[in-house]
Amino acid sequence: MERIHYADESVLTGSEIAQGLLHYAAALARRGTSATVDIPIRKPDGTLGRASFLLGPASQMVSESEDSPYEEIVDPGLLESFASEESRLANPQAVAAEQPRAGELPDVEIDL
Repeated sequence: MERIHYADESVLTGSEIAQGLLHYAAALARRGTSATVDIPIRKPDGTLGRASFLLGPASQMVSESEDSPYEEIVDPGLLESFASEESRLANPQAVAAEQPRAGELPDVEIDL
């Protein structure tokens, strides 16, 4: 398990989830963008919970390993999502501008 420290708080989550979150945050920072993510966490009483993070270029997180008597939290779908988003951020696709239909002129604003 790993404890993520963020904004004077900390949460305990699975090691792979913590590492995935850090890698995704780094990818967002490299592109100068942000996202909100929701991850599973272990509450102090051992029950499962959720935590939301706002990740952006100024995010500062630290993750440290921690022994825990509780079962490791795993979420393969979340890890896939992190990897997919990292790939998308590393290889952005160009989006074609909307083309006017045949016989139509594009909207143009002219200041007089």
